[in-house]
Amino acid sequence: MPLNMPGRALITVQRRELPASYSMPQMEKADRHYSIVYMISGDRRVITPFQQFDVHAGNVTVMPPQLYHRTFSMSDRPYTNYLVKISEELAEEFCAEIGRDIWDDVFEGRYFTFYDEDRKMIEDMLADMLYIYDKKASYSDILLKGQLYRLIIMIWEKNTGNEAECFKSRLSADIMEAMYYIERHYGEDIRLCDAAQSAGFSEGHFSRLFKAKIGISFSSYLKNVRLRHVKELLVNTDLSISEIAMETGFSTGDYLSSCFGESEGTTPTGFRRAMKQTEAQM
Repeated sequence: MPLNMPGRALITVQRRELPASYSMPQMEKADRHYSIVYMISGDRRVITPFQQFDVHAGNVTVMPPQLYHRTFSMSDRPYTNYLVKISEELAEEFCAEIGRDIWDDVFEGRYFTFYDEDRKMIEDMLADMLYIYDKKASYSDILLKGQLYRLIIMIWEKNTGNEAECFKSRLSADIMEAMYYIERHYGEDIRLCDAAQSAGFSEGHFSRLFKAKIGISFSSYLKNVRLRHVKELLVNTDLSISEIAMETGFSTGDYLSSCFGESEGTTPTGFRRAMKQTEAQM
């Protein structure tokens, strides 16, 4: 479980540097505090019982108390972030003084993206908050409260929107464990029976339950996971299509290209070229 805040603390601020490969070992939830995480570097996939989404450098994620979640690595980039924990008492103060609608909009949003100039402002604000927190002055809580209010309002005002992949119905811990298994082994020759075993179900029952909860079959979900990682490698490496196929669980480069074309309407090479052209124009 995530470490709870010290007994009387209203807010805590940390800058964490974790291995690129770090993955949460199991589903976790905060008992009595809210969390705001700003990603300095790294690429993570987040799964909750209701949705899943990807988080990259410059993104903000938020978690309310009692929401189970799990994150794991999507790349070998260093995993560094700012973590702010907020007591329920301070959350109630914000709602009374600023507005519950703003608080709810932020903490029901899960994750947020921003323009470059706003990312810089948020990161600088969090660096100031960490400095104030580490100073431990008698007035630190007052300053931190003001900075936190600014941060939440900025997240609310400046975010550019996002779209998480919502599940058909609330996921059980068993199905989430199977999804985690897929994320760890997508590059291997995994089968339905392997994922079913990881969740503790028979193959037939797991197949029916997975489709009912996720909304698509196990094989379609596995293919989508693999294609997501294919796009990451196309953008961030110079690996050949055949090498990417080997890395992501596709049997051949031709099969990868066929699946990619059906999903994206272009070839892997065309996608890579288009992404590089877009990057060059920025």
